[in-house]
Amino acid sequence: MSLSSHRRAFLKSTFAAAAVGSASSALAEEAKPAPIVLPKSSRGILLSCKLGMIAREGKGGKPLNIVERLQTAAEAGFDGVDFDEAGGFTPDQVREAVRASGVFVHNAINHEHWGTRLTDAKQEVRDKARANMDHCLRCSHAAGGSGILIVVGKGSDGPAEEIEERARIEISKSIPLAASLGQRILFENVWNQMMYDHDKGPEQSADRHIRFIDSFKSPWVGQYYDIGNHWKYGQPGEWIRAFGPRAVKFDVKGFSRAKNSFTEITGDDDDLPWAEVRKAIADTNWTGWTTAEVGGGGLERLTKVRQQMEKAFGL
Repeated sequence: MSLSSHRRAFLKSTFAAAAVGSASSALAEEAKPAPIVLPKSSRGILLSCKLGMIAREGKGGKPLNIVERLQTAAEAGFDGVDFDEAGGFTPDQVREAVRASGVFVHNAINHEHWGTRLTDAKQEVRDKARANMDHCLRCSHAAGGSGILIVVGKGSDGPAEEIEERARIEISKSIPLAASLGQRILFENVWNQMMYDHDKGPEQSADRHIRFIDSFKSPWVGQYYDIGNHWKYGQPGEWIRAFGPRAVKFDVKGFSRAKNSFTEITGDDDDLPWAEVRKAIADTNWTGWTTAEVGGGGLERLTKVRQQMEKAFGL
């Protein structure tokens, strides 16, 4: 090979290497992951609100998009948000909303669980309910969260043992997906006439809830304990101790036994024993997400709710 031929071959290989290097750089830039969004705080008790509490309009009636609504919660001082409008978004949309807003989302909910229930007598309805649940698992995973809240069903769907078994079968089908995504399936205690006596007195225990959770024998199933919901039926300090590590997250609202109505958190009418709640949290070394589930609004209202939660938990 002549000197000129060597030179042409060398230049050709050099240009090819440069082209490959340039393409690799472009691909690396394109594949660069989005920034990781973290909670605002690393304290033991983290504060959030439901997405549904955040106003959809800003000043002058200006519509707020999902990114702006999430950012409103952060401006109000919350550490994150429980994405309880998951039924209206795809996992990709949830992921992008978190990335664009920089606001942590720790959980997902689809409120269709009230109407499309895991305890329904019709298998096709239960199939839809489970599909909704699986969608929430994917949304929470896409957001970087750790679980979903579900209402198990409704007592009027049939005898207690029968409807619990219906729900148990459907939820068990979704546990492998939950495990693969690192998400917890968490049951909220609500006034659904399941696992408590709806028309009986206030000193009830959490035993039936606990038996249901334990029946799954899975670390991916637990409780999203609504403190205010069952102050009407039991002592929250005792319930927190009884649940122990089964209670992964808390919903927060005020309730008046005297007036049999929900109230402002720590408001004048709220007779919920918050001191007992704080003691039970300390006794059990509980840490995690607490989420307001009360009337919401704009920045001023959300800031007030966050302050009420800080008072309730002694933060």
